[in-house]
Amino acid sequence: MAKVAVVLAGCGVYDGAEINEAVLTLLSLEQQGASYQCYAPDIEQMHVVNHLTGEPVAGETRNVLVEAARIARGNILDLASLDVGDFDALLVPGGFGAAKNLCNFAVAGAEMAVHADFLRIARSFHEAGKPIGLICIAPVMATAICGAGSRCTIGNDAETAAAIEAMGGEHVACPVSEARVDKARKLVTTPAYMLAGGVAEAYSGISECVKEVLALA
Repeated sequence: MAKVAVVLAGCGVYDGAEINEAVLTLLSLEQQGASYQCYAPDIEQMHVVNHLTGEPVAGETRNVLVEAARIARGNILDLASLDVGDFDALLVPGGFGAAKNLCNFAVAGAEMAVHADFLRIARSFHEAGKPIGLICIAPVMATAICGAGSRCTIGNDAETAAAIEAMGGEHVACPVSEARVDKARKLVTTPAYMLAGGVAEAYSGISECVKEVLALA
């Protein structure tokens, strides 16, 4: 049975992990016979967003690990403790937290920096020849993790695709129900809510991404 590390970037589409994507990732892993352990960085979120209004909340702070524990029902560990040797693959659901907490793409675009612990761990998976699945907006980190020329998708958003190419990646268009595989780098990406109009559409691509990741493990 393959064992997969799943990194969550908080809880909530606007400032953390996209909840549906996270749950669908875990569901797909179970359905396809894999086990998993969730991780999140023990850091403060970039900011807190009121998910009813979509507006940032002034003066409020939340911890990414504590928030992500809501999705994982408390069964989650500090990202800094992740031992790559314990796992066969890495999966990262999207949500703005991937672009705000795991990196700062949301504010810096192609000049972004990736959170040091996450980058160290993700690169260790790549260097060990273990597959990595990046979902939704998370593929903006593909080149930082897997190097120049990494082939990935965020669907068809022209601005984000251009930023990926500016960072040295190769963006390939992809419908919501599919995933794209860079076999040389064992990198799998899918658009999910970059394109999905609902839960079923998001599930179609996420389950395909999980299938491809497990096939490479």
